[in-house]
Amino acid sequence: MNIPYSCQFIDKEDINSVCKAIKSDWITQGPFVEKFEQSLANYSGAKYGVAVSSGTSALHLAYLTIGIKKDDEVIIPANTFVATANMTIACGAKPVFCDIRLDTYNIDESKIEKLITKKTKAIVAVHFAGHPCNMREIWRIARRHNLKVVEDAAHALGSGYENKKIGNSKSNITVFSFHPVKSITTGEGGAVITNNKNYYEKLIKLRSHGISKDKQGLNRMDIFGYNYRLTDIQAALGLSQLNKLNSFIDKRTRVAEFHFSNLKQIEQIILPQEMDNVKSAWHLFVIRLKNKAHRIGLRNYLKDKGISTQIHYPAVYSHPYYKKNGYKKTNCKNAEIYSSTCLSIPIYPFLTKKQSLYIASIIKSYFKT
Repeated sequence: MNIPYSCQFIDKEDINSVCKAIKSDWITQGPFVEKFEQSLANYSGAKYGVAVSSGTSALHLAYLTIGIKKDDEVIIPANTFVATANMTIACGAKPVFCDIRLDTYNIDESKIEKLITKKTKAIVAVHFAGHPCNMREIWRIARRHNLKVVEDAAHALGSGYENKKIGNSKSNITVFSFHPVKSITTGEGGAVITNNKNYYEKLIKLRSHGISKDKQGLNRMDIFGYNYRLTDIQAALGLSQLNKLNSFIDKRTRVAEFHFSNLKQIEQIILPQEMDNVKSAWHLFVIRLKNKAHRIGLRNYLKDKGISTQIHYPAVYSHPYYKKNGYKKTNCKNAEIYSSTCLSIPIYPFLTKKQSLYIASIIKSYFKT
């Protein structure tokens, strides 16, 4: 048996949608992109959507749009993919790493305020593994200190917070990713959604070289921009995938329930949690080892049995680049505990109950339970 930690699902509807785009007059940016953007905004409950080439480019444009610039500080959880922090550096700003909670592995909202300085410009709430952060408290802190809030929802398209979809919120901007292992895929791709019209108009310019048409219909570059456009081919795939999103989330939830049922009696591991006021998209299913010495052995044992796993994530500041560039002494206690004990086991919409039982049986076999 060979079980990947995650994988995309592409069906005939997806293929037909892509073929329709390829056969049309538009291959790069055209009507499919516009329709995908509007459908994504409608699904999330936001006014505006801007599709871009990746989740990373979405983060970059989000930061630029809210005005992140040289010497600003941006508060970011230590537990996230490096792109969340890297793109603040791309803006000339400094990421300030906040410790995480050991229940949801999201940013610890109780530790944010002590990190705020006169240079702080924004808080980034990363909905890790698809589980929403405590946004009510983050918004309160942001209002008190006049800070912007960006939601990095690369893991969380389809998640819910207080009976609303992620993206339908008081945050300034929300960012999604459509990498193949995410809730839906466009191959590579991402999007930024917002309720702010000025932000929307700036995002459109930044995405396409900073160019817009003047009153005479001439292209004019009035800000420095990038080529972060999504193609119509990718958007056609995204549109078809978006139609299946609710089904994907339901199936991921069912797989998570299989895992909870099959793994709950293994005393050597800690299972993830879901808070009462949220709905996780279950992008990841992360177990933790009570004894960190077991992680490498268990991971290798699972690999030998055909089960792929991943480590999401080492604390960002622990990467060699960050250690060489001012973060050598940074230490977030909970993030250290988490990053040394975490292991993502397979979860994707069409992982079966039989496969979940097999995964559990191999973990039990490793621990001889």
